[in-house]
Amino acid sequence: MLLAVVGAGVGAGASAVLSPGYEAQASVLLQGPRQPDELLTQAQVATSSVVLDRASAALGLGIRGTDLQKSVGASVAQGNVVTITAKGSSPERSQQLADQVAGEFVKYSTQLLGNSADQAAQLAQQQKEALRQQITQTNQRILDLSKSVETGDTVEGVQARTTLQGLRTALEQAVNNLNAADAATGAGNMVVLGPSERPSSPSAPTFPQLTVGGAVLFFVLGILAYLFGARTDRRPRAEGEIGAALGAPVLASIDIPAGSDAPAKWWRKAVGNDRPWNLPEVAASADDAAREVRYRRVLARLGADRDGVLRLLILVPRGDASARKVVEQFADAARGDRIRVEVAVTEIEVVPGAQPIVPDGTAGVLVVVSLGSRNAWELVSISEACSDAGHEILGAVLAREVHLAGGTKHQPAAKQRTDELAGAR
Repeated sequence: MLLAVVGAGVGAGASAVLSPGYEAQASVLLQGPRQPDELLTQAQVATSSVVLDRASAALGLGIRGTDLQKSVGASVAQGNVVTITAKGSSPERSQQLADQVAGEFVKYSTQLLGNSADQAAQLAQQQKEALRQQITQTNQRILDLSKSVETGDTVEGVQARTTLQGLRTALEQAVNNLNAADAATGAGNMVVLGPSERPSSPSAPTFPQLTVGGAVLFFVLGILAYLFGARTDRRPRAEGEIGAALGAPVLASIDIPAGSDAPAKWWRKAVGNDRPWNLPEVAASADDAAREVRYRRVLARLGADRDGVLRLLILVPRGDASARKVVEQFADAARGDRIRVEVAVTEIEVVPGAQPIVPDGTAGVLVVVSLGSRNAWELVSISEACSDAGHEILGAVLAREVHLAGGTKHQPAAKQRTDELAGAR
C-alpha cells in the first residue's frame, strides 16, 4: 500500500513531463506530383525556427521558435498532406497554435517559391512552345508519309510503315512531356485544408492515467518483491521442521496477545499484517488464566528429576520480544506451589555463522523462539551449543504474537478457572 501511494506520487510528478496536454492537428495539401524526399523537406520546413518565430510573434506568445519546437511537430500523411500537430495547455491554445503554424508554413513556402517564379514560368513557357512545335512537325510528317506509302509488301512500303510507327511513338512522348510540364506549373501551390478541430479532452497519457499507472506499477512491483522475499526465505515454520533442526520435540505453540496500541492495531488490521499468510495458525487462548494453564501443562510434560524437582534452563534469543514474554510467563508459572521447578533464564546471541554461548550445566533445556524467526542453521547452532555445554534439549516452545478481537481478557469466570486448573493437575 505504501508503494502504491509512492507510485501514484511518482506518476503525478511524471505527468508534468510526459503528459502532452491538448493536441490539435492542421493539414496542408501540397498540390501536384511530389517526391517522398520533397514531402519530408516540406515537413521540416513546417517546424523550422523561421516559421515558428513568425507564429509565436503573431500569437503574442513571447517565446522563441526554438523553444516552440517542443510543442509543434510535423509529419507526412498519404495524399501529399503535411500534418502539423500542436500541443497546448488548453484546447483553445493548441488549436490556435496549429492553425497559425499551418498558415505561416504556407506563406513561407509560397515566399520561397515566389523568388524564382518568373524564371520558372518563362522556362516552362519555352518548353511548352518547343513541345507544341515538335508535335506539329510530327503530325505533318506522319501525314506526308501516309500519302506517299502505297499498298503492298514492297521494300519501300515496309520502310515507310516502320518510319511512320516511330513517328507515332515520338508524338506520344511529346504529348506526355507537355502534360508533365503543365502539371509542374501548379506544383508549387499549397492550401490549408480548413481550420483544425478543437480537442475535447487531453491527449494520452493524461494526469489521471499516469497517476493510476504509477500506483498500479509500484503496487505490482511491491507484491512481486514480497513474494520473491517470501520464496527465498528458508526459515522453517512448521513444528516438525523446527523440532528436527533442534533435535527435540516442539511441546507447544503459544499465543502472545499484541499490545493495546489502537492506531497500530487498526493499521495492522487494515494491511492484513495481524495474520501473516506464511505462518501457521496458532490457537488463541481465551484469557490470561487459559494461557497459564498451557504453561503449566508444558512444564508438566517435561517431567522432574528423582527428587521431584524440575531443573530447567530456558534459552531465549536476544531481541526476540515475543519469546521473551513467553519466558516471563514460564517463570511466573514455575513459582507456583503446584509444580516444583527451578528455572534459570538465559538470553543467547544467535547470529548467522557463529555458535551461541550457553552456560555449562546438566539441567534440561527448554528453547523458546518466535515462530518463523530463525533459520535451520541457527536452530542447529543452538542445539550444538547446548550439547557442547552438557545440556539436553527437552523440548521447544514456539511463540507467536496474535491480535485478539475485542481486546485481551484478563479475568475469567470463577467456574471456568476452577475447571481449567483442575485439568492441569
